[in-house]
Amino acid sequence: MIVKVCGITVSEQYHELITLGVDMIGFNFYPKSKRYLSEPINDENTPGCHNVGVFVNPGIAEVNKMASLHDLSYVQLHGNESVDFCREVVKNHKMIKVFGVDEDFNFSEVHPYETYADYFLFDTKTPLYGGSGKKFRWEKLAEYNGQTKFLLSGGIQPEDAEEIAKLEHKRFAGVDINSGFESSPGIKDIDTIKSFLNKIKHEESGQ
Repeated sequence: MIVKVCGITVSEQYHELITLGVDMIGFNFYPKSKRYLSEPINDENTPGCHNVGVFVNPGIAEVNKMASLHDLSYVQLHGNESVDFCREVVKNHKMIKVFGVDEDFNFSEVHPYETYADYFLFDTKTPLYGGSGKKFRWEKLAEYNGQTKFLLSGGIQPEDAEEIAKLEHKRFAGVDINSGFESSPGIKDIDTIKSFLNKIKHEESGQ
């Protein structure tokens, strides 16, 4: 199972997370976010761990610049980006496309993006672009019948490890964790993340 930790702002924690064995680390390039990364950190990509840049309605020049500066493996689009824009992005980058989910969400909205996205990320729909700390009803995922694998996000807490490990959707690839694993915005609780990873692995192995 993929475990992505999003909203890193400190070089030391970046390297601690690599040591723990997380699969993806997210840098937030949305200026209105509490976890906005305003200055580069020592984030040279490491084999086995992928840097992910989080953008909200960016321009293609911004995406290309930040991808080069931060050695991004994936561009994560968290706004209202069009299919045409995504087509442009994937000429040079792998892409994760985010969709906000609530009870009224229709998963047919994701289908035009399937040609371009390496992963979808299903987050809780809010007036803002993520970071709400709130869950949507995970049973809603049963309505998704697409072919693109997805990451689950939105209000995930350390105590959710057992329930996450039991999710059986055939396209479920992993989780994106953030605010539920912080001591303050952008500052991760490394011990809590370590414990969560251990629990996930334990539940997956059925031990």
